[in-house]
Amino acid sequence: MSNENNLNLTFKPLTTENWDDFVELFGKNGACGGCWCMSFRLKRADFLTLKGEGNKLAMRKLVEQQFTGLMAYDNNKAVGWCSLSPREQFVRIENSRLLKLVDKKPAWSIPCLFIKKQYRKLGVSVQLLKAVIDYAKKNNIETLEAYPVTPYQDKMPDAFAWTGLLSAYEKAGFKIAAQGSKSKFIVRYECRRDSTTSWNAGASKGTGFS
Repeated sequence: MSNENNLNLTFKPLTTENWDDFVELFGKNGACGGCWCMSFRLKRADFLTLKGEGNKLAMRKLVEQQFTGLMAYDNNKAVGWCSLSPREQFVRIENSRLLKLVDKKPAWSIPCLFIKKQYRKLGVSVQLLKAVIDYAKKNNIETLEAYPVTPYQDKMPDAFAWTGLLSAYEKAGFKIAAQGSKSKFIVRYECRRDSTTSWNAGASKGTGFS
């Protein structure tokens, strides 16, 4: 997929085959403080116990067993990651007062949207979210849910923005379902089961979409 920033974006599910790309993208700190995208999946005490290498191994085990999210590539270089699983798999979301259930409708959650530093503010987040929507449609996922934030100051620390910015979700077509706090929202995208996609077949060829 090409865009106005001259990026050539493609998207692939994270599997054991491209695990090394995920490791390279997240770097030695596991994206942020040894997280390795396990923060929302574990109780806080368990997360802190596994912080660093333990979380990395836990994430690797999950990848071996199930779908966990999509990777974004620019000319075969990993530049972004979007976590995606059924909401009930994210313990911290299920137990959160601010992110309590909007209704009883089953939803798949997007708790993490991580973009390589050099690729931020280039529209990668929006294109990655559109790819997630396409994946959901193809796999009969009816409702997507996410927890973006709005900056509460001119520059929000990266560690507070890993759920993604509200503006990116709105550009991708998500709608506000609830507001958990002044800066945190719950947004939803209601998928329609059809064969249309927002990016062409050439871009998706060989990406491993099912």
